[in-house]
Amino acid sequence: MSVAVPPPAPQTGTAPVRPAEPEAPPFIERRGVPAAPPCRIAHIVSVSGSQAIAVLERDKMPGAEEPRVEIGQLVKIPTPSATVVGLVSAVSAPSPAMGGIGSSEDLGLIEINLAGEVALDPKNGRLSFRRGVTHLPTLGDGVLLADRHDLTRVYTQPNVATIEVGTLYQDPDVPARFLTDDLLAKHFIVVGTTGCGKSCALTAILQRVLTQHDHAHVVVLDVHNEYPTAFGDKAELIDPTNLHLPFWLLNFQELAAALTSGDADHDAEIEILSDAVLTAKRRYSDASSNRQLARRPGDLSGMTVDAPTPFRLSDVLAVLDEQLGKLERTQKTLPYRRLKSRIETLASDQRYSFMFGSLTVQDTMTDILGRLFRVPNDGRPITVIDLSTVPPEILDVVISVIARLAFDLAVWSKGGLPMLLVCEEAHRYAPASVGQGFEPTRQALSRIAKEGRKYGLSLALVTQRPSELDTTILSQCSTAVAMRLSTERDQQVMRANTHDGALDLLDFLPLLGDREAIVLGQGVAMPMRIRFSDVGDQGVPRNLNRAFSDSWSRPNLDRAGLEAIVARWRHAGRERP
Repeated sequence: MSVAVPPPAPQTGTAPVRPAEPEAPPFIERRGVPAAPPCRIAHIVSVSGSQAIAVLERDKMPGAEEPRVEIGQLVKIPTPSATVVGLVSAVSAPSPAMGGIGSSEDLGLIEINLAGEVALDPKNGRLSFRRGVTHLPTLGDGVLLADRHDLTRVYTQPNVATIEVGTLYQDPDVPARFLTDDLLAKHFIVVGTTGCGKSCALTAILQRVLTQHDHAHVVVLDVHNEYPTAFGDKAELIDPTNLHLPFWLLNFQELAAALTSGDADHDAEIEILSDAVLTAKRRYSDASSNRQLARRPGDLSGMTVDAPTPFRLSDVLAVLDEQLGKLERTQKTLPYRRLKSRIETLASDQRYSFMFGSLTVQDTMTDILGRLFRVPNDGRPITVIDLSTVPPEILDVVISVIARLAFDLAVWSKGGLPMLLVCEEAHRYAPASVGQGFEPTRQALSRIAKEGRKYGLSLALVTQRPSELDTTILSQCSTAVAMRLSTERDQQVMRANTHDGALDLLDFLPLLGDREAIVLGQGVAMPMRIRFSDVGDQGVPRNLNRAFSDSWSRPNLDRAGLEAIVARWRHAGRERP
């Protein structure tokens, strides 16, 4: 790459002066494959904003094979002050010659999205890539295909923490790298249709992060039980059989969603439950301190229903019984009886044992937070929480609690505990339509999206329907890993919520192969099309669905097996399916 630059100015002091980085030779050997030399393919005929148009030159190399220009390729445009780089976004022949499209007489045009430039870094005297273009190309400037050395210079940032997740589509010998801090600190999203490799892509990213960071803190909300083997012995596996998320950790909004009905008596039940919980918290506090404080009626010493302090459900039931005994016949007793029945049902249902089934109440908040968020991580920096068997009517409450606890822990640690919260199927519990889903869950995730980065808490969202995801949360994701998307609505949403200079690349989302992605945003040096690495047999997310052709070619379930399934079904929560 040829850039006209002055020699570095002399420096004073004891530190030696580092000479400017020499240009690489035309051919770079990598893995035994010679790289092609830089090849001029066109010249600029139009520049408008961040886009340029160039005319292909077909007579520069007579007798040689004509270079192939494809959409998404990186090109460079040398200027007197720097070398501008961009991506090919369109190829056309507006005036085909008589010999047909592709003949040497065609007027071939290529459209280029300008993305950045390579220039001399005054700090170290080396050529380096930076986003943004300060010296635009002009008419007649030559356009060259980027060689392997150019690709490495642009996509591999020196002195910056990166993770290698795959290879570039343009040259499989050049690694594709994400900028670790920008990727994790500013939220990212992985989108794509079912079967395109979203789970494998996420696994590849997290595996590389964990390999380089032994003291990470990652929580994966696994709603399909796909990741129990993806991270080996680095993962703390939690499912409803060993999950302990006591009801007293819920704030009042979450608790009311779990314990009250949604009928005409809802408001009355809310008021009754609020008084009962406050009284139960006071009684537990009095009992645990072995002292009975004389309080005036209604004086609860500043205690609130949202404070994460322990209390007993038995005390809540006792308060309800006391109130029922005081009611006259003319007063309504239905809200009290419904509330009491709901609490008794949840306490006896094995499916809810992780939240309501404990016979004793102890203040174990520190232990719960330590296990969920790996403090200390004890060699297991990632927690995989299997939510596939959590009852649907309480799943949103569980996710809301975990997200809210993550944010509160980040705030109270004053940013001293950087964490990543991974949300699979994010559109299910943070839907775009107002009024759908569980509002506290949406609020918890929205708060992380808008304020989490201030305290070191980041989101990683995975969804197959970005059009159904809350737009506020989606717009806060600074890096988008866009895999194959077939529906026009989803593609439009990604264009509207992605701020980058290469949005034209998103037009090709329906054409991407499995494990291929277009990556835009701050988590990469510049937009690129990549193929994720194979995560290996041990790291592949689990797929419980066997192929029909294989499963139906032999007997697959007998009567005894069906009876065993029914038994587990009826005793859900006692053993893992």
